[in-house]
Amino acid sequence: MSVSALAAGVSGLTANQRALDVSAHNVANVDTAGFQPQQAGFQESAPAGAGVSLSVAGRGLAAADADAANGVDLAKESTDALVYKAGFELSAKVIKAADERLGSLIDIRA
Repeated sequence: MSVSALAAGVSGLTANQRALDVSAHNVANVDTAGFQPQQAGFQESAPAGAGVSLSVAGRGLAAADADAANGVDLAKESTDALVYKAGFELSAKVIKAADERLGSLIDIRA
């Protein structure tokens, strides 16, 4: 069980890092004419409970983004970055707990 929790934590770290990369890419291109921002979408990996993966799809200009010339909404990107950071930190805590539990199991059997 600890090994699967460790794998789920690692997949969470990876997915949140990639999502943060997508958000940073959008912010970096805020002044690029014609830039189409991307949106990170999380999905559960198969089998259920094995972790999370990230699907990055292009998104068209939305009415909510009408104030930005190219569709990048800086307020949304800032909020998303905070969410991805919190997800990364949570995944790191899952890894730490799984590592401690796995270490305890190894110590008991040794």
